[in-house]
Amino acid sequence: MLHLDTLKKHAKQLVRWHRDGDPTVCEKIRLALPRYAQMTDTQILAARFTLAEAQEIIARDNGSETWAALKSGAEPAEDTTRWAMPRPVLGISEPTLFVSDVTATVAFFETVLGFKVAYLYGDPPFYGMVLRDGARINLRYVGEPVFAPDVRERQGLMGAAISVENPKALYLEFKAAGASFYQDFRKRPWGSQGFAVRDPDGNLIDFGGLR
Repeated sequence: MLHLDTLKKHAKQLVRWHRDGDPTVCEKIRLALPRYAQMTDTQILAARFTLAEAQEIIARDNGSETWAALKSGAEPAEDTTRWAMPRPVLGISEPTLFVSDVTATVAFFETVLGFKVAYLYGDPPFYGMVLRDGARINLRYVGEPVFAPDVRERQGLMGAAISVENPKALYLEFKAAGASFYQDFRKRPWGSQGFAVRDPDGNLIDFGGLR
């Protein structure tokens, strides 16, 4: 059974065809409605053809004697409001760094980079998250090398990139705390300013901003 909203659209389409003077609708009207049975196409198109009459034709096309009977047996119109999905909105990105010792890496993030522990999982921990302001980084223990030796240094493979307001001040903070830098603070060719640090496993973390 068709949805009721679809049946209503079909009826309205018949009315539009009649209003537009489409002769192909005449035979359908003539066969379905007795009062039009003896009319010519010209007479049918000149007559007042109502939406109720169009609905009666649709009802008979679908095995019902009247529109009311058809409505009682039709599937209800789809509730598009209830099922409408809101526009997707992306949230905060959470990169994952692969480390050989979650506890040691957490200590680095706390004492050198000023992050705090969001949570740790496992005993000893094999997974966790550290955060600072809007930045969040997941830490995942792995028992063997994930990257080929020196490939991160040679190709500048960043494990995470974090946007910063006033990156120069953050650079000076990290420098005073004894951070190991892959790149010192500099103005970059594309207009931003920033720097990159190494964690104890050699993961490279980029910090940058427009000023």
